[in-house]
Amino acid sequence: MLTPVTPTELRLDLLCQLSDLNGVPGNEDAVRDFVLRELDGLADEVRVDALGNVIALKRGRDAASEGEHRRERIMLSAHMDEIGFLVRFVDDQGFLRVQALGGFDTRNLFARNVTVQTRGGALPGLLTPGGRPVHIATPEDRKKVPEVKEFFVDLGLNAEEVKRRVRVGDMVTLDQTARQVGHLVVGKAMDDRASVFLQLEVLRHFREERPRHDVVAVFSVQEEVGLRGAVVAAYGVEPTLGIGLDVTLAVDTPGVGPDEAVTRLGEGIGIKVFDSSMISTRWLVDALVDLAEQEGTPYQLEVLALGGTDGAAIQKTRAGVPSVTLSIPTRYIHTIVEAVHVGDLRAGVDLLVAYLR
Repeated sequence: MLTPVTPTELRLDLLCQLSDLNGVPGNEDAVRDFVLRELDGLADEVRVDALGNVIALKRGRDAASEGEHRRERIMLSAHMDEIGFLVRFVDDQGFLRVQALGGFDTRNLFARNVTVQTRGGALPGLLTPGGRPVHIATPEDRKKVPEVKEFFVDLGLNAEEVKRRVRVGDMVTLDQTARQVGHLVVGKAMDDRASVFLQLEVLRHFREERPRHDVVAVFSVQEEVGLRGAVVAAYGVEPTLGIGLDVTLAVDTPGVGPDEAVTRLGEGIGIKVFDSSMISTRWLVDALVDLAEQEGTPYQLEVLALGGTDGAAIQKTRAGVPSVTLSIPTRYIHTIVEAVHVGDLRAGVDLLVAYLR
């Protein structure tokens, strides 16, 4: 049962703007610029590292009394990139072949509007697999699930113009405008712009006060291709404790048994126990569970068979860091209609603010 919430509690317009931005791994520029603007006045120091991660420091109230060598440093990390494509080849007819950046279920890619970001600006295009249209397809054709290498982008231009305007490596993203659907916010890149939003909201709560310890909020790059940004950021930040922020599966829709749901929308923020990249530090899981119950914040314990988050990168940096991930339950992950529940966002902000206080 979805829990009713007041949608005005959070800046949902900001979340929709973040979701609409285009930024595949290695080309997160538009998202980074947006984040840097939003961080104005929210942190004591903000910098961009060599890989493109945004690193924002909010000093804690215990910092002055504890001394540098004893200071606790909590690293948060939410990734800015989204799954998408790069142009890998332009054929003689002017059709673009693409390289996937992140994991796609190709059943969700048929006949999609896309944008190709070129040196001269954005070009609208159509993404679809090669082959016969349904009217002349054989029964075998209709059953086939194509591979990414079979997809092409049609820009509606002649080959000469395409080759003049497009080059190998240009970014290709799926088009979708975020919107509210009931208690849900739905868009193409809630993974992981929902967590970017959550992290900004947490920092906004500390505009007029300080967290107990130093907090380093990282907005990372290239997570979808191997947690690359968080690896670099964690090594440089040298945290004493890590909290990854990401989405997780909410498979609470028809056709799936309750044992496979992982999490359910509207039942609270996910506290990760396990995924294929990490086993969360148990005392941190226990501490967050105890705090959530004390504060009356709804939560769910998450066990995810496959997948990884920035929390794993933090956990394995240098000599190891106690780490956990907070996960936003999300329906339809890795599609253009990724859906998060406003109540779960609220629970995530509340729990993280309470922990940092």
